[in-house]
Amino acid sequence: MKYPVFLLVTTLIMINTAQAANTAPVLNSHPNQQAFFQALTKLCGQAFKGKVVADSTNSEAFNNKSLVMHVRTCSDTQIHIPFHVGEDRSRTWIITRTGSGLSLKHDHRHKDGSEDAVTMYGGLSHEPGFAQVQSFPADSYTQWMFAEKDLPQSISNIWRVFVYPERFSYQLVRAGREFRVDFDLTQPIEAPPAPGAAR
Repeated sequence: MKYPVFLLVTTLIMINTAQAANTAPVLNSHPNQQAFFQALTKLCGQAFKGKVVADSTNSEAFNNKSLVMHVRTCSDTQIHIPFHVGEDRSRTWIITRTGSGLSLKHDHRHKDGSEDAVTMYGGLSHEPGFAQVQSFPADSYTQWMFAEKDLPQSISNIWRVFVYPERFSYQLVRAGREFRVDFDLTQPIEAPPAPGAAR
């Protein structure tokens, strides 16, 4: 009698495993994070001009160049936002629902679509944050990569993204460093060309 029971138990396990494999994960992030993600999703397909409002190092990389963010692609779990600096279309911000929160990654590509040596760095939201603001302290992979690439000053990076009815802001802060760019959401512009990476 033990053999049929074994077969029955094995069959039930296989059925449950198959059902689990065909079931999409439930992403139960905090309501503030869900509201933040939805606010970004509402901007999908639109592009906006921006300007640097804080730059403690006066970086020349952004001087006298048009700054454009384009909420280019959105799904239930991920939003891709290319950030164009003049003719440089190498940067894309990627915000992902992880189930336990949100992540922000920076996808840097060359013109041929190949990955930059420093790419896919970013952070995870450890706190619920607010419906309008989420903070992303550098995650462990990012800290490791910055150490490997001789960028120890970046290990303590914290990125913040702000989404208000009239303004989207991207901010980087760490000891002795602040950078922030604001985008005017009241005046959408024509969408720019696709970023360097194929999407």
